Amino acid sequence: MDTERILMIGGKETVLLKIFMKKITDSGIDTGFSLQSVDAVNAMWPGTTLVTLYLETGLLPSRDVIRFLIDKLTDENKHMIIIGDAPDIAKVASQIPEKLIYKTFTRPLDNEGYINTAKELFTKKASGEFKKSILIVDDDPSYLSLVREWLKDTYKISVVTSGIQAIKWLGKNKADLILLDYEMPVTSGPQVFEMLRSDEDTKDIPIIFLTGKSDKNSVLSVVALKPDGYFLKNVEKTELLDKLDKFFKLSGQK
Repeated sequence: MDTERILMIGGKETVLLKIFMKKITDSGIDTGFSLQSVDAVNAMWPGTTLVTLYLETGLLPSRDVIRFLIDKLTDENKHMIIIGDAPDIAKVASQIPEKLIYKTFTRPLDNEGYINTAKELFTKKASGEFKKSILIVDDDPSYLSLVREWLKDTYKISVVTSGIQAIKWLGKNKADLILLDYEMPVTSGPQVFEMLRSDEDTKDIPIIFLTGKSDKNSVLSVVALKPDGYFLKNVEKTELLDKLDKFFKLSGQK
């Protein structure tokens, strides 16, 4: 497991906060402190795997700091823990997307509970629980194997070789994105697309078509179905990862 590092952000570094941070460090977790300004947080950010907002009444972070944290956590698929009095937590948390807040702790602070929660989060992160889930649907096992190998370190990848298998898989699992082969035998990509779009449980899952044809008529046929995008199958690994990263950022999922 990579070294985990908590960035503690607060209005001031009090004696109580220093004692708390020492307990965290003694538990084996690297910990740093930053005052709650954009420049200070940015300077301390490298290596951060978990942010903790340590709220002091009368010294709550500004909207600029909160906006900065939202953007950084979203871009890097990371989380925060908020510590403070209940009214302050409610005020700050109302400005932050719920998915970014792993847990909140009210005072008096349960030090052991916080440390265990942080370690729990790190364990989930190491197991890939927070990775975006992508289902790839393609009848070519060699292509599936190649793309899975390309993406497995960044995303949670599942593969199936037919549209029917995809529908069965989605009946038991969730996906953040479906990469769907446009040209498949038996049940074609467009047919699978229509079935997924007409089902209440799957209609909102983004679908990007995979196609081996780049001529104008083929591309127009794909686009006419109004998927969330399309990728040519000859795309290289780096380009594919870049396109997926941009897709999740633009869709607000990352």
